[in-house]
Amino acid sequence: MIGIAIALLQLLIGVIVICGVIWFVFYVLRSVMGIAIPARLEQMVWLIILILVLIALLSMVAGGSISSGFHFGSIR
Repeated sequence: MIGIAIALLQLLIGVIVICGVIWFVFYVLRSVMGIAIPARLEQMVWLIILILVLIALLSMVAGGSISSGFHFGSIR
């Protein structure tokens, strides 16, 4: 049971870090560099991140591993 909690915590920390980095990149491009990012492009980036997070979560639930070899604990 503790393996599941650790796996979920690692997934949550990873998602927070990735979202923070992407948000920072958008912030720098918009505010510092003055580049206008179309709203549709920003939505597509967030959608791709959401899909990747869902794949990782479903992989964890199924007890599989991600292609990089990182293994999540199984909920079964």
